[in-house]
Amino acid sequence: MTSLHERAGAWLPRAAIIAHDLFMVWLCWIVLHQFRLSMQPVPMETPLWSTATLIVLLAQGLVLWRVGLYRGVWRFASVPDLVNILKASVFGLLAILIALFLYNRLELVPRTVLVLYPIALTALLGMPRLLYRSWKDHSLARTDQSAVRVLILGAGQAGEALLRDLRRTGAYQAVGFLDDAAKLRGSYLQGVPVLGRVEDVARIAPETAARLLIIAMPSVDAANMRRVVALCEETGLPFRTVPRLDDLLEGQSLPGELKEVAIEDLLGRQPVVPDWQAIRSWLGGRSVLVTGGGGSIGAELCRQCARNGARQITVVDIDELALATIQARLHRDFPHIECLPVLGDCGDPAVMRHALSLSTPEAIFHAAAYKQVPVLEGQLREAVRNNVLATETVAREATAAGVGSFVLISTDKAVDPANVLGATKRLAETVCQSLAESAHTRFITVRFGNVLDSAGSVVPLFREQIRMGGPVTVTDPDVTRYFMTIPEACLLILQAAAIGSRHAVYTLDMGEPVSIRLLAEQMIRLAGKHPQRDVAIVYTGLRAGEKLHETLFHADERYRPTSHPKILQAEARAVHSEAVLAATQRLRHASERYDLAELAVILRTSVPEFIPASLPDVRTTHTVVAFPARHARRT
Repeated sequence: MTSLHERAGAWLPRAAIIAHDLFMVWLCWIVLHQFRLSMQPVPMETPLWSTATLIVLLAQGLVLWRVGLYRGVWRFASVPDLVNILKASVFGLLAILIALFLYNRLELVPRTVLVLYPIALTALLGMPRLLYRSWKDHSLARTDQSAVRVLILGAGQAGEALLRDLRRTGAYQAVGFLDDAAKLRGSYLQGVPVLGRVEDVARIAPETAARLLIIAMPSVDAANMRRVVALCEETGLPFRTVPRLDDLLEGQSLPGELKEVAIEDLLGRQPVVPDWQAIRSWLGGRSVLVTGGGGSIGAELCRQCARNGARQITVVDIDELALATIQARLHRDFPHIECLPVLGDCGDPAVMRHALSLSTPEAIFHAAAYKQVPVLEGQLREAVRNNVLATETVAREATAAGVGSFVLISTDKAVDPANVLGATKRLAETVCQSLAESAHTRFITVRFGNVLDSAGSVVPLFREQIRMGGPVTVTDPDVTRYFMTIPEACLLILQAAAIGSRHAVYTLDMGEPVSIRLLAEQMIRLAGKHPQRDVAIVYTGLRAGEKLHETLFHADERYRPTSHPKILQAEARAVHSEAVLAATQRLRHASERYDLAELAVILRTSVPEFIPASLPDVRTTHTVVAFPARHARRT
């Protein structure tokens, strides 16, 4: 009984809409006939009902039903509904012509009526729908007195869509738009006025009694976003923004959701758009293995592989909690993907042989590495063991197993290295280059800069310091770094693997470097505080092994463009393979003896461009011996 009652309740509004539309069809047909016949010298009366009228109603009613007009809701009627109504009117006219021709050979049907019928019927069916929606929107805005008054910055498509979403929720009342387009000044968008330019927000916000500012400019570049955010900060009001299209497509945000302005929105570069077809055609249906798959880069790399068509992912990690976490997330988000977790050190040949025997991968992404510059300055042995020797182990096992592609994830610090991290990563690159000469495996090296929100990076550190009330610690007021997001870094890795040739070194054109001082100030402002007044910024001096500025390109590596406009391929520098592999054996023996002095000598000899700021003293890992510093070379 309840089911029948609910079904009847659902049919009542639809039946009323059908009755309304059929009445409009009848009214349109009769009025057009009377209008045309009244122009004749001897006016003729048109009967209000006849068999021909019944045929018109049946023919047009069937067409309205078939085009899906009654699957829509008047509350959300829009331009696509008007297009659908016009299409139904045109097809309805064709059905009426056929039916009346068969009935009475179109007797007493003026051609003027046939020409005007689709236009008139579209107006009669569309206007009530749009008027009803407008009435509901405005009545909802009037009845909810507790709605937050918002001022929308941006009167484009995003602003219009945002206004519709705000009206549906009823929690917000839009009091106006601000937009820099002169042609929009003084106009109205869905009944809401465009009050002025974005730079007038400090004046207009108090005049409209706005309590919230919403930035509806998802495609604006970083420089303009910084300008808009600065203007919003001057008002003292809270502000939010709408999500980007990429965030919506990837499920990171919901339509109509408001979010805080993230530091990624204020960086001085646009995210790189990958060649999805190239990535999916290379990765689709493959089995891959990711070392360090539980880390921030490795975990996102696993997710991107799953999202882009990999059928099987083997994850090797020494951290059991990180391994369990990425396994659970892959099972939750990609239940069709086979995930094979392997707990162990990728520098252990037995672990890698076991992992390779489980899955026989076609590609290996070597993401396992130590990467904290100040820590590694005092931990030379572990830096060499994990960044160099483990890389050699994984690479050798990959070639022995016949793996098709080996991707080494490197860093821009490997260019003219001034610290242990950069030197060990550069030596790992030369190890892969040396092994590539005698193996069928395709070796690819990918370099990129600092990754936002990765474990141990500066952004989460600043965020925690701001949460604790400061101070925010910056090494030097002039220090700069290149930044990219975690998903962007992983997509670069996949893109390079998809287009990579035999031992190639790829780097991303990362635009302009970001001032760490300005980054700290922006993050403080985004937290609703003022730098140096609410949260202090303290300059601590460069730490061991740090440069003022990083260098993306080496002077001796000739770079050329690839099929992707933002990815450059370097011509690998010549290396003496036998000397490199012999050096790794000496490093292995010195590592077994924990001989820091020998490790330092071998590393300096194997990476001639390495001029360190410091290296561990042979007596203790807590004492550092200073070497002359060198400025980073720029190209």
